[in-house]
Order: sequence, then structure tokens, then C-alpha cells
Amino acid sequence: MAIAEVTDQNFEAEVLNSDKPVIIDFWAEWCAPCRAIAPIIAELADQYGDQVNILKMDIDAHPNTPGQYGVRAIPTILAFKGGTVVEQLQGARPKADFESMIKKLLED
Repeated sequence: MAIAEVTDQNFEAEVLNSDKPVIIDFWAEWCAPCRAIAPIIAELADQYGDQVNILKMDIDAHPNTPGQYGVRAIPTILAFKGGTVVEQLQGARPKADFESMIKKLLED
């Protein structure tokens, strides 16, 4: 499953107004840890894409939104529920960490 890119322009519609929980991966082309977790994020989109919207945002192309959410290092993965950040992970991590984040989103 291809992961949709979210932009500063469609962030509100795609993330804040989403009827499903959202995971957003803030990344950049030059970021080696971002490239390292990309296959994991893609696997999670395949596994959980029907329950959670999994999106990516290129911080170089769209700098406003990461700034609003205090993203200072990448990769940063934010979990949104009802338009609010409920969890944040930073750096390259094992798949289990991201799965745990998604499972918490789906608990309620």
C-alpha cells in the first residue's frame, strides 16, 4: 500500500479532521534513519491501513506543520486521535515500538 504524503495545505483535512486515528511520519529525503524505517512504516500501512491512516510529511517541502508540532529531529512519528497528538516516537526504532503505538490508538 502506498503511503499518502500530507502537506501543510491538506494537514487539517487529512489529519485533524480524520474520522480514523492517524499516524504521521515526519521525514526528509536526506535522513538515513528515515529511510531505514520507511519499510516498517509501509508494512504497518499494509497491516493497519483499514483502521488507521498512516501518512508521511516531507519536512523540507512542508516546514510549517512540523514547526507547529515541535518536530526538531527526524524521523518523528506522531499519533493523532480526534485531532490531538496522543503519542510521539523519535528516531529509528524496531517495528514493535510502532505497532505498540498503533495498538494503543485502537484500544478505545
